[in-house]
Amino acid sequence: MEFLFDGDIPGRRTLLLAHGAGVPMNADFMQRIASGIAAKGVRVARFEFAYMAARRAGGARRPPPKAEALCDEYRAAVAALDRAGPLVIGGKSMGGRVASLVADQLHRTGRIAGVLCLGYPFHPPGKPEKLRIAHLETIGTPTLICQGTRDKFGTRSEFATYGLSGRVEIFWLEDGDHDLKPRKRVTGEDHAASIARAAQRSADWIARLVA
Repeated sequence: MEFLFDGDIPGRRTLLLAHGAGVPMNADFMQRIASGIAAKGVRVARFEFAYMAARRAGGARRPPPKAEALCDEYRAAVAALDRAGPLVIGGKSMGGRVASLVADQLHRTGRIAGVLCLGYPFHPPGKPEKLRIAHLETIGTPTLICQGTRDKFGTRSEFATYGLSGRVEIFWLEDGDHDLKPRKRVTGEDHAASIARAAQRSADWIARLVA
């Protein structure tokens, strides 16, 4: 399995990130958030699910498998990652969802310390009734979700009705979309600044988690 590293010091605390459904591990958002978190002292590793690696190798552009079907691949990435320090898993959108699905099993066995979700897909766009939160209602693994307040996959007002586990913490990016991008005319903040704030909060949370 291929990994991309930022801050590659194996003895550091490590964050393993998976990509979203439609973009590879070196997509702009993934590169910016990984380098931002690494700059705060966290070793960041990125990997791709097999369907995305096949696309990059010239394969057909098929829809991704269901998140549940990717759980074994995420576990395999955890097993394949060379690291000596504590581990947090997570990802962008679908990647974070898959990480959250496998988290409790890995946490109970001491293999991970927590989960970081960047733009969690609480429901498909335009279908708020099709929630993807059942496991988050009972999750026992410490979880941080960085979410834009106007994310079409789950807004701040919708989140207030979800009733998730007390182990779930959320960091809101004002006016952010699914990539945490705000409208500058609304907030005065550009995308780079929003990603930098998410990176800082993520790194601070990881540091507290594994202190």
